[in-house]
Amino acid sequence: MFELDLDSYSEPVKLILEKINNWAAASIKMLPNFLVAVLTLIAFIIIARIVRRILTKLLDKTTSNLALQNLLIRIGYFAIIAVGLFAALGILELDKTVTSLLAGVGVIGLALGFAFQDIASNFISGVILAVRSPINIGDIIEVSGHMGTVTDTNLRVTSIKTFQGQEVFIPNSTILQDAIVNYTTYGKRRIDLAVGVSYGEDLRRVKKVVLDTIDKMQNVIDPQNTIFAYTGFGGSSIDFEIKFWIDYPDHPSFLDMRSEAIMSIKEAFDNADIMIPYPIRTLDFGIKGGEKLSEMKLNLLENQVNSQREID
Repeated sequence: MFELDLDSYSEPVKLILEKINNWAAASIKMLPNFLVAVLTLIAFIIIARIVRRILTKLLDKTTSNLALQNLLIRIGYFAIIAVGLFAALGILELDKTVTSLLAGVGVIGLALGFAFQDIASNFISGVILAVRSPINIGDIIEVSGHMGTVTDTNLRVTSIKTFQGQEVFIPNSTILQDAIVNYTTYGKRRIDLAVGVSYGEDLRRVKKVVLDTIDKMQNVIDPQNTIFAYTGFGGSSIDFEIKFWIDYPDHPSFLDMRSEAIMSIKEAFDNADIMIPYPIRTLDFGIKGGEKLSEMKLNLLENQVNSQREID
């Protein structure tokens, strides 16, 4: 390819120049294939972007699970890129390189799997969560002692915003292994209130007043499933629980409805002259139990009088 006068150089220099000459000749020979390989790779990149857009539109219509959408879109995109890369290497007649590359990827993947077990576990858990879809963005959940609204979910962590305003990142493996309470699944939630009334009240009348009060409240649903039950004899009251269902679009509405129920029951009791008793406490001022405060005062006065007589 290149005409060089190698006789005028020493033997090591001759070997170097001969190698360079051979490389240059091979490069010029492979130049058309190289251009075709580059164009092939660019074409596959363009195809991958087009497929990504098509998948995005199709998945938007078929599923609302953003994590699953992102997973399928990324798999499709990188799969097409990988096919384009191997096709380009094949055009360059680098079959051995392709074989070595695949073997290397397998070995590296195995090594990384052992080195980053937690990351791999979170990734696999993210794939399972994306397919099973137990939670979605916007759901109100409670997991591992954290309660809030799901703001993002990906293949590694799930992010929730607590009602105190903090953002918590929970590993997907934790969500998959621990119990998840999803308050949004059914769109309703039950409020349980514990109340006590005086022992002197008519208990059937109390029950009627409470049930009528709850039935008149707005946003109470399924009134046939409202539960009123006396639970026991307390220290100063007869205790009962009222359980009723409400729509549950968000957590503030739950707190508002619980607060409204407490105020409404208190107001109904006041209008019906039903007493919620204060806790009764007995104060013992004597050294020995059972001595009354009035008797204790008289005893003190008597002791003072006796002491004065002895002085006189």
